[in-house]
Amino acid sequence: MDTTTMFLIAFGLLVIIAGLYFFYYMRDKKVDNIQLTQPSATDNLNTKQLKLQAYERLVILAERIALPNLISRSNEPGLSMREMQSLLTQTIRQEFDYNLSQQIYVSNEAWEAIRTLKDQNIHIINQMAGILPAETSGVELNRRILELLMSQPQGSMHSLVQEALSHEARKLMV
Repeated sequence: MDTTTMFLIAFGLLVIIAGLYFFYYMRDKKVDNIQLTQPSATDNLNTKQLKLQAYERLVILAERIALPNLISRSNEPGLSMREMQSLLTQTIRQEFDYNLSQQIYVSNEAWEAIRTLKDQNIHIINQMAGILPAETSGVELNRRILELLMSQPQGSMHSLVQEALSHEARKLMV
């Protein structure tokens, strides 16, 4: 694989991670400046519980579509690179679609973070499959994806998304 391409993919991931971090930092800074004196009347116990359950499911979704976890669950020897690419992207889409209704209960920012994580993971899979020769095995595709993720010094995007979701859930419990 060309080092320039690897560098561009890594740089793109870094920009996305930094952007999400900055977005959530600025949003939390604004929320901290606003003093909420009373909870709204519509935020009763049942609504709060539904919202907390939605955040819990989205944290689980982020964990399930995290590429290292997805690859360890989907690692089937004997698949071609294209078959593995299809399996990984299809699994991400199915997991996402299964949790689609949770967007009703969470903030727009939280849902956007999940959607961005899904899109980014599919993009990484497709980019890596596009770089490798057509005769590459599925196991080699998985290995290259994991190598790329391990080369990221900033940490993983799914961890940042999970942290943001947990932060929003904790705010509901106050």
